[in-house]
Amino acid sequence: PQDLQAARALLVVSIVLAVIGLMVAIVGAQCTRCVEDESAKAKITIVSGVIFLLSGVMTLIPVCWSANTIIRDFYNPLVIDAQKRELGTSLYVGWASSALLLLGGALLCCSCPPKEDRYPTSKVAYSAPRSAVTSYDKRNYV
Repeated sequence: PQDLQAARALLVVSIVLAVIGLMVAIVGAQCTRCVEDESAKAKITIVSGVIFLLSGVMTLIPVCWSANTIIRDFYNPLVIDAQKRELGTSLYVGWASSALLLLGGALLCCSCPPKEDRYPTSKVAYSAPRSAVTSYDKRNYV
């Protein structure tokens, strides 16, 4: 079937993306010395998170597509009983792996914001108001 061939291709691309995302995440990790600049490390970590998100979506598409085909064929009265399939363990593993890839990608994207200030803060210091020269003595003040 053509849907299974497309699912295989999407899953292979998803696996390759996940491996690339893992390599990029290792380069951008805080404990490595591949990149010295902290801001660049944060950006590399965000890129790895986006790659994991793409990999999760590319895993989710064929798994849901296969589940839809199985459910549609199961309730189709024109399909004979020998060709009807049920949702199996591989679909649940696919959904779980997609959820973990999406969760990991989201955590990587959110955990390392860039260290640079987009809006520099102005250095305004508080100063006490100056006392005005008055005609009365401060000792008489109650």
